[in-house]
Amino acid sequence: MSERIIRLSGSDRLDPAEITEVLELARAAGDVDGADPLDEQVLLRLRDDRAPAVHLTARADDGTLTGYAHLDTGDPAAGVEVGLVVHPAYRRRGTGRALAREVLARQVPTRDEQPRGAPAPEVDVSAAGPLRAWAHGDHPSAAALAVDLGFRRARVLWQLRRPLTAPLTAPRLPDGVTLRAFRPGADDEAWLALNARAFADHPEQGRWTAEDLRVRLAEPWFDPAGFLLAVESATGRLVGFHWTKVHERPGSARIGEVYVLGVDPSAHGGGLGRALTTAGLAYLREQRGLDRVMLYVDESNTGAVALYERIGFARWSAHVNYERP
Repeated sequence: MSERIIRLSGSDRLDPAEITEVLELARAAGDVDGADPLDEQVLLRLRDDRAPAVHLTARADDGTLTGYAHLDTGDPAAGVEVGLVVHPAYRRRGTGRALAREVLARQVPTRDEQPRGAPAPEVDVSAAGPLRAWAHGDHPSAAALAVDLGFRRARVLWQLRRPLTAPLTAPRLPDGVTLRAFRPGADDEAWLALNARAFADHPEQGRWTAEDLRVRLAEPWFDPAGFLLAVESATGRLVGFHWTKVHERPGSARIGEVYVLGVDPSAHGGGLGRALTTAGLAYLREQRGLDRVMLYVDESNTGAVALYERIGFARWSAHVNYERP
């Protein structure tokens, strides 16, 4: 394999063959590092050619894709989210640093500024908001690169895990509250309103739109039976939810996820969060036949961390968000 990177290129759209290359690169990196290098938002945008983004690629002289960077340009004024991955076989050759410097050298184009498929321009990135980049698994090389390029450690997301073979307490719902499955098309609007209330202070989850919900409901993993809603029996009002997910990848063991769990602020303190959590875990074990489950929670959300630890979750890995003004 060549030691030399011959080309860094950028575009606002990848063709199907390029998308396959990126997914294979990410899978190779995840298998070595023990953490997927690109999060769900990036993977969804890879497949959605309507999503505004800049894609940067690095290739060896034989054409092999050695590195990839994704810039989420949906709201440049508020900031730009960056995902970056380098193939394990091409590390320590300057690929990651070259991609990161290319990110810093590029303005974030909007739909109106750039024709579809055109290369992204090379102008001052300071016209946009801050750059934010995730280091999934808190890889030491990512930390060193972040410091060198003037990023600061801004946020930590814990991945917690729990065996489903351990005993589960039966869900104890508050009086007057029942559980039912999500109904696509019928519950969308009410759920989005509840999600916004439950995550009013969350930097990503509370800003979900109907389009964000739509693309996830269309994903192959979506299962309405595993999207549990807590409903007031007397009024039909949604007061909480537990959306579960099952990860299935060839060559890897299946694992469940507490994908999103939220409670209306008006229902806090009544035990609904714990009841929803255990109900979802029971579903993953009894209906999906899983023996382990994971979830993500902000380190700063001490109340949620304490709740999950009481239910038997333990810290598995850390994902760090770096920010550069």
